[in-house]
Amino acid sequence: MFEFAAAVFFLIVTPGTGVLSTAGVGSGFGYRPGLAYVTGLWAGNNLVAGLVISGVAATLLSFPWLRAVLLWGSAAYLLWLAAKIAFAGSKVAFIHSERAPGLWNGLALQPINPKAYAVNTALFSGFAFMPQALATETLIKVLILNLIWIPIHLAWLWAGVTLRRLDLAASIQRVINMVMATSMLIVVGLAVHSQL
Repeated sequence: MFEFAAAVFFLIVTPGTGVLSTAGVGSGFGYRPGLAYVTGLWAGNNLVAGLVISGVAATLLSFPWLRAVLLWGSAAYLLWLAAKIAFAGSKVAFIHSERAPGLWNGLALQPINPKAYAVNTALFSGFAFMPQALATETLIKVLILNLIWIPIHLAWLWAGVTLRRLDLAASIQRVINMVMATSMLIVVGLAVHSQL
């Protein structure tokens, strides 16, 4: 069970679509919209976990054309976000928009997020610790996943809100934007490479 919890932590804490966009919403709009967005991400992640556990994801993703649509759709979205971040200039700008992304945006992101499927598949298909009681093991895994997922995303939200409040020099803000954009590009590259 410890190995499972450690895997959950390391797979979720690493920069990916969910945590980077959470920091972006926090940076751009503050806690209240950020909490709504995280709630949507949480619901979407549990939806993806349910699809993986039930086998529906495996069935749907067995269609190469659907896998390609999800891969290239999410890659395009991440590239768009990376470009917005990289070209934001001297203001920390994970996400710039007139309206804050909310619950529905977070919920919609997870089903097209390749990392969500990869993480959930790795977690629920491996790390068996109660092979004689698969249903109980699965419920415990869902509980552990959520007990780790929620604070990690709240920490990323806090980091985004904190960046918003800091009065950083323009050059530092540019560097932060470039690091975050590069992180997004690495995520896109890894996602595309893993599917080819």
